[in-house]
Amino acid sequence: MRKSADFKNKEVINIRDGRRLGYVCDVEIDITEGVLKSIVVPGNSGGKWLPWGPQPKDIVIAWNQIKIIGDDLILVDIDLPTSE
Repeated sequence: MRKSADFKNKEVINIRDGRRLGYVCDVEIDITEGVLKSIVVPGNSGGKWLPWGPQPKDIVIAWNQIKIIGDDLILVDIDLPTSE
């Protein structure tokens, strides 16, 4: 059994392209069923943005996209647009 706090401070890596997405900042839980639905990584991970411009969207990763949860990192399989 995992607690939501177990996901904090774990780095998230996408296995499709090896990209480091950042660290888990939040989790979404279905309180009626008591299950974790997704993890959230801040959208500014690795990207450049200006505080007065459009804000980057957080990356929401569904539970079924999480492949491995290790001691220090989480491997996910998601299709993200290529950053330039």
